[in-house]
Amino acid sequence: MLTPADRDRPRPVYAVWEVTRRCNHACAHCGSRAGPTPEVAELTTDELLDIADQLVAMEAREVTLIGGEAYLRDDLEAVIARLASQGPRVTMQTGGRGLTLALCDRLKAAGLSAVGVSIDGPARVHDVLRASPGSHLAGMRALAAARAAGLVTTANSQVNRLTLPVLRETRDLLVDAGVRIWRPQLTVPMGRAADRPEWILQPWEILAVIDTLAELQLDAARTGAEQGLPPERFLDILAGNNIGYFGPHETLLRSHPGQRAVHWTGCQAGRYTMGIEADGTIKACPSLPTAPYDGGKVTDAPLAEIWEHADALRFTRDRTTDELWGFCAGCDYAETCLAGCSFTAHCTLGRRGNQPFCYHRAETLKGRGQRERLVHRDAAGGDAYDFGRFELVTEPW
Repeated sequence: MLTPADRDRPRPVYAVWEVTRRCNHACAHCGSRAGPTPEVAELTTDELLDIADQLVAMEAREVTLIGGEAYLRDDLEAVIARLASQGPRVTMQTGGRGLTLALCDRLKAAGLSAVGVSIDGPARVHDVLRASPGSHLAGMRALAAARAAGLVTTANSQVNRLTLPVLRETRDLLVDAGVRIWRPQLTVPMGRAADRPEWILQPWEILAVIDTLAELQLDAARTGAEQGLPPERFLDILAGNNIGYFGPHETLLRSHPGQRAVHWTGCQAGRYTMGIEADGTIKACPSLPTAPYDGGKVTDAPLAEIWEHADALRFTRDRTTDELWGFCAGCDYAETCLAGCSFTAHCTLGRRGNQPFCYHRAETLKGRGQRERLVHRDAAGGDAYDFGRFELVTEPW
């Protein structure tokens, strides 16, 4: 039997692995600025298979393959088989263009368990974000193909000033497509999204985002109950790591229907999660900007050594409330929350430790007749996983 110390031992339980940066999209918000031609030297098949073995040795339980578009690698099935045959659950996130039934059948046969497709809203919104007419139709077809192949299907959506007004419409599209798990995530000003500051939500808008998602979750539960469905068959809206924190809907949007209620317990980057970039760069979380969180390349040192010793991967294990600043420094939830999602705070304000997109914060300020506004100060430089900087201004509500 595992001891509590062993259960709590930091290890990459969940790894997100960018196996290629080559992509058949060039999305207007893409954090890695992916496109048809990779900007980095990508790993060989042998190197990928070696990483797969190292992840298994480090007790990874789930590995999500991303790109770019992961399926553009000819050796993807070999990588899936290498992982799945040794125990980890293998999933893939995709934009869906080119994900056919035949391809889904092959990936499932190799050991793939689930596919998550990016659906940001109806076509008129989705295709703008994805910078590609027809992208929405391709994504919906990909969902259908994955379901027909017997894969578990989920959807993820960017939430920003374009998609906030169509959240309900997006929910309806996903229900009609048979999606059971929907993961909304705030668009963060990293990569190409940093070049479009007008798309980024203002901090006070997080109240409308979370209130709307909570209403949709309660609607799903009522509808499911009326249809006689068990809770596990309800549409499950799971808030992404940067949607929260500690408002009235915290447990509703972070817990599975019918299961134990959970709440945000701090950023898990480098504690139970790991990100691997296409050139072998290791980060504590796949979403973190590369420059300040580069732990080194797996081609230069074993994965376990980087995990254990690189400061860039240890920050959540070693941090205290001393790094918090601004509103977060004096928050009642400071010790538990530790300023929410690190990548969101860092890419928005230039360093972590102060989370502007927080329900509790926005609600508290609103009670004082105030709100915060982001003012764009510095542009991103144009590199993959880069960011600029905003400043916060407090103004009357």
